[in-house]
Amino acid sequence: MTEGVAAPRPTTRLERFWHSTVGKKVVMAATGLIMVAFVIGHVAGNLLVFAGPERINAYSAFLHGTGELLWLVRLVLLAAVVLHIISAYQLTRIDMRARPIAYTTRDPQVSTLAARTIRWGGVLLLVFIVFHLLHMTTGTVHPDFVPGDVYSNVVVAFRVWPVTLFYVLAMAALGLHLYHGTWSAFRTLGLVRPSAEPLQRRGAAAVAILVAGAFAAVPLAVALGLLR
Repeated sequence: MTEGVAAPRPTTRLERFWHSTVGKKVVMAATGLIMVAFVIGHVAGNLLVFAGPERINAYSAFLHGTGELLWLVRLVLLAAVVLHIISAYQLTRIDMRARPIAYTTRDPQVSTLAARTIRWGGVLLLVFIVFHLLHMTTGTVHPDFVPGDVYSNVVVAFRVWPVTLFYVLAMAALGLHLYHGTWSAFRTLGLVRPSAEPLQRRGAAAVAILVAGAFAAVPLAVALGLLR
């Protein structure tokens, strides 16, 4: 684009929606809930590792046997992740342009640690997702990856303590992200009413603790010798 030439204005309703701040927040909320649904299903499957090698390996074989359905889910999830990241980045840029000079001091009255760390937590989770795919899906960075043997791959992987530590830290970030993100998504989409106690988010807290705790339980169980 030539310098000094204004960008074309959005013409269709969809374009105007996407280019608006409200539109980006709605997209971010909707894609966030898609990912919340995925992680709940994913962690439920992961917990089968405690039932032994046969159960978790059979579950993995079942998923891979769904063929086109599995790829459809993957594509929907990929689209959700990409749109979520783009929306988050663009909203951050809008916020920075609106206030190019940061506050000298900040004393948030209605805020949480999860809200204040949401952006950096998102970056950590993005790094984790890439590592996790290379670690447990393709086996690229796994020390002894055996296709189809999920149980063995899990046990071998989490015998490496720096990997276990990274997973647990990432799950802590996931918990914070879920706590703030789930609550914000429901508020943005108008699915919950404004509360007189905005810091009382029991439903979001329950989702965050249960999901992050269940994910972290697997590497910790290996590290503690409960899974061998």
